[in-house]
Amino acid sequence: MRGLTKAAALDLGKYGIRVNSAHPGTIRTPMTANLEQEMEEPMVAMHRIGEPEEVSGAVLFLASDDSSFSSGAEFIVDGGETAGLVSETPIRQR
Repeated sequence: MRGLTKAAALDLGKYGIRVNSAHPGTIRTPMTANLEQEMEEPMVAMHRIGEPEEVSGAVLFLASDDSSFSSGAEFIVDGGETAGLVSETPIRQR
């Protein structure tokens, strides 16, 4: 997906078409309901599972004029999962 995003951005930029991709981590959905029960605390930087609205907010930004100079980018919405895994108790939870 990342390579396709970048290739399409390079090919379509001359036509004024922007191509970006959103990469969500674990998001609260019916598909992840059992996973959430198994996890005492998510081992990501934000120590929680993401909400669907957090992904849709990123996608809305990409669809808006606010991202008019963004193309070929990967927008990661994963609570810090790609930064690495953590095991410490957070100072403050949401």
